[in-house]
Amino acid sequence: MNKTRTPWGWWEVLLDESYTKVKRILVNPFHRLSYQKHFKRSEYWTVVNGTATVTLDNVQIQLQEGQSLHIPQESFHRIANTLNIPLILIEVQYGSYFGEDDIVRVSDDYGRV
Repeated sequence: MNKTRTPWGWWEVLLDESYTKVKRILVNPFHRLSYQKHFKRSEYWTVVNGTATVTLDNVQIQLQEGQSLHIPQESFHRIANTLNIPLILIEVQYGSYFGEDDIVRVSDDYGRV
């Protein structure tokens, strides 16, 4: 499968259907995604390697391996890797649209706001 490289790591699509999209996401040590929301989809994140520090509507939540979190549609969210090992998670998206242009960023370490 093709990996899409990002400033914080990479992601790859494992399943892409009209009703869902599933990604494997790797966040490099000491990196984080932008603080963002989506209008047309919700997500479930399951950590499969490492520990995630999630910010969900300005509340921080720690997720260990095997733990999951629901990210409701239109909720601001971010995932960060504060450890010195790769963070790997599975993201399951559901909703009416899964395009990468359904992202509203309010904060980003890499100048993508």
